[in-house]
Amino acid sequence: MMASDIVFISHGGGPLPLLNDPGHREMVTQLKALSAQLPTPELILVIGAHWEAQQPTVTSSDRPSLIYDYSGFPPESYNIQYPTPGHPKFADQLITALNHRGIAAQTDAHRGLDHGVFVPLTIMYPEADIPCVQLSLINGLDPAEHIALGNALRDIDQPGLLVIGSGFSFHNMRAFFAPDSAEIREANSAFQEWLEDTCTNSELTEEERQQRLINWASAPHARFCHPREEHLLPLHVCAGMAGRAAEQHIATEILNKASGMYYWQGQQRNHIG
Repeated sequence: MMASDIVFISHGGGPLPLLNDPGHREMVTQLKALSAQLPTPELILVIGAHWEAQQPTVTSSDRPSLIYDYSGFPPESYNIQYPTPGHPKFADQLITALNHRGIAAQTDAHRGLDHGVFVPLTIMYPEADIPCVQLSLINGLDPAEHIALGNALRDIDQPGLLVIGSGFSFHNMRAFFAPDSAEIREANSAFQEWLEDTCTNSELTEEERQQRLINWASAPHARFCHPREEHLLPLHVCAGMAGRAAEQHIATEILNKASGMYYWQGQQRNHIG
């Protein structure tokens, strides 16, 4: 069967990508180009940075609401609509796959989709006609646990599935609004280069790649770029699910900071499990 297309995206700051913010123009262009490059999905699974739960949790509403989980933005930011359908049957399938791997998981029929989901999807698939479910991160933010979560997602047999890890490869809020400096640029660039090599270097064994991601905090300027790692961990889930080097790295600038996106193209594989 055809394995899922998997992408990790940097989703930008709150609703700004939808408000014609100059600091997000390149990101918006890149997301539109990426969606044009991808086969049109029949179903979308988003692992988002803005939802942490005691155990992996999946939205299971057939008509998910939106969560405007930001503050201080113009009134139109709170009137954004993205009426995508959910997919309760697929949510149950996800839980079964995770349980099969010994990972306790649950559905949530009440939680809506947060801005890490509806903002990039509005850019990529504005018709809002592709069913979407969101998968949470796990409290504790253990990188190995999120790679294992991705490994377990390999069991999913769902034609036309697009998996999106929605985070941010650089997420230091103070640095976004600090005066530009050579030190900040150097730290930003060094971590992005390490991350690109880790995710795309086909000469690394998969064990080496996963160990680098597990020990990401030892990378150059890691804790400057990610004082808290919730925006990086969707990448760990994607990498764990893909189990190989990403075929494509997409460099982009967001709010004057170097950021990146990664694409693992769906490939023919034997059914697992």
